[in-house]
Amino acid sequence: MEKKKVIQIQNLSKMYKLYDRPSDRLKESLGLSRKKRYKEHYALRNVSFDIEEGECVGIIGTNGSGKSTILKIITGVLSKTEGDVKVDGRISALLELGAGFNMEYTGLENVYLNGTMIGFSEKEIDQRLDAILEFADIGDFIHQPVKMYSSGMFVRLAFAVAINIDPEILIVDEALSVGDVFFQAKCYHKFEEFKEQGKTILFVSHDLGSIAKYCDRVILLNKGVKLDEGTPKAMVDMYKQLLVNQDPVKQTSQETVQENWREGFQVNPDTLEYGEKQAEIIDYTVLDENGRQSNTIEKGTTFQIKMKVHFHEDIQEPIMAFTFKNVQGTEITGTNTMYEKVSVKHPEAGKECIVTFTQKMNLQGGEYLLSFGCTGYRDGDFTVFHRLYDACSITVISTKNTVGFYDMNSRVSVTQ
Repeated sequence: MEKKKVIQIQNLSKMYKLYDRPSDRLKESLGLSRKKRYKEHYALRNVSFDIEEGECVGIIGTNGSGKSTILKIITGVLSKTEGDVKVDGRISALLELGAGFNMEYTGLENVYLNGTMIGFSEKEIDQRLDAILEFADIGDFIHQPVKMYSSGMFVRLAFAVAINIDPEILIVDEALSVGDVFFQAKCYHKFEEFKEQGKTILFVSHDLGSIAKYCDRVILLNKGVKLDEGTPKAMVDMYKQLLVNQDPVKQTSQETVQENWREGFQVNPDTLEYGEKQAEIIDYTVLDENGRQSNTIEKGTTFQIKMKVHFHEDIQEPIMAFTFKNVQGTEITGTNTMYEKVSVKHPEAGKECIVTFTQKMNLQGGEYLLSFGCTGYRDGDFTVFHRLYDACSITVISTKNTVGFYDMNSRVSVTQ
């Protein structure tokens, strides 16, 4: 049976008039000038998509791509310039931090204010109040003006109101990035409950791991235009290409690695490097399961790490290495040619070599930092020739995370 479409967007555009001087705006508003005194800026241009009942849909894109604008139009905060927007269901929205809250009111007063704005009676809010306060968990601060709240308390209360007033459609814009990890876990658990209940979720987030885990489908925007929509893995991969100024629409699944690897790959401009550079790491990249350069690797797939080394001096047996760290700086895993019993024998000055590490990605979904190293022995002493710390970020996309850093890939059987 065909599912009901609860949000329908057709040829939606939002145009802003940009004036060089305030006087130009005034002259136009008063009808004193026939000349067009503004430039047209389209935050959205001809965007179309549908969302079905029970879907969890993410919207991603670079800054200024129109993500928040489209959510504000759907919720009625902004008016559209052109196009059609149809919504079938009661919406609860958590957009910009503080939207819909009166800073002079107490938290409790804002609960009733927001509930009334959504369309609930005081009696209906009374019935949901305990659940809201329990979820927010801000204690006696509920009786204090919200202008005294920390950003964390603010978002806890705002989200508690949004998610506990029984919406049919929940819309969230980046708000979860403010709460602590335990509150975020609570919110995402609520997401899962909503999905099980057949409710619809639409959210914008820069947390690509959450996008991959919770979304059934992802919409990719760029400069106000919808580039594509599809699976989280495919859209996140296209998004990563946008970040390095590649055109993902023109890429093929079997793209050839370009000569200068780092030009087609997102690298850290503040990479920490040191060493005496008798041997120098002059290039590196990561290839996904399709052999394409990518900062995004899907958990469970086979991928490659490549590094190119130039030898300025004769080296006996250099050791090539890579290391993964989490964003807190803890080393998670890594290996080198010595551990793997692969010898790079007696490279001569002026020569180059390429070392390729091939492995299966078993790290949990999340963000990681990749470092490279070239070490060895010179005149009998261990020497660091060249190291690149935090050279690039790697996003692991996963639809199933387990406890800790690694997935044990357990096979489970139950006998009853």
